[in-house]
Amino acid sequence: MDNDAIAQRRLLLASDNPGKLAELRALLAPMGVRVEAQGALGIRGAEEPHGTFVENALAKARHAARASGWPALADDSGLCCLALDGAPGVRSARYAGENATDAQNNARLLGQLAGSTDRRAHYHCVVVAMHGGDDPEPLIADGRWDGEIVDVPQGSGGFGYDPHFWIPGLGCTAATLDAHRKNRISHRGIAMRALAALLRERWGW
Repeated sequence: MDNDAIAQRRLLLASDNPGKLAELRALLAPMGVRVEAQGALGIRGAEEPHGTFVENALAKARHAARASGWPALADDSGLCCLALDGAPGVRSARYAGENATDAQNNARLLGQLAGSTDRRAHYHCVVVAMHGGDDPEPLIADGRWDGEIVDVPQGSGGFGYDPHFWIPGLGCTAATLDAHRKNRISHRGIAMRALAALLRERWGW
């Protein structure tokens, strides 16, 4: 692969979440892929009106690709609790309101689960890559990470619901894991490794 081809390995992330940007940059760095957030190009986020992760990820990737002219990468992910029929689901980032903080979302989640003995939950992630806004063959991959919700937060790493997401096999929450370890086992890490394989296979990256 020549240097010019490698220089074209760039993806615009259809998000301005610094936690997601850091995780995705780390996951794609071994492939020589440059990842930039859409805000760096002055692009505002797309609407996310859909009820499924895959539909929202497609909408975000398509919007970013059309607005920038870059290949775009989008992920839609969230926490699904069995006792809440899959909630907060696609509304995980705004569970307590459109501009809710992580602390507010976590507080609402614990309130909704109060009195429930079923604390099973999982993170789900769908990632989409598109060459352009009209790409008829988007690359799509997903990943799932099983755990439980605990009332008492542990750890200061990660973001979102990580301090309350307990991993039984490890005996700790997601927020106690360092970035490298989290990327190896998380829903986003699983999805991104699957997408990386598709990028190599379909796009020749």
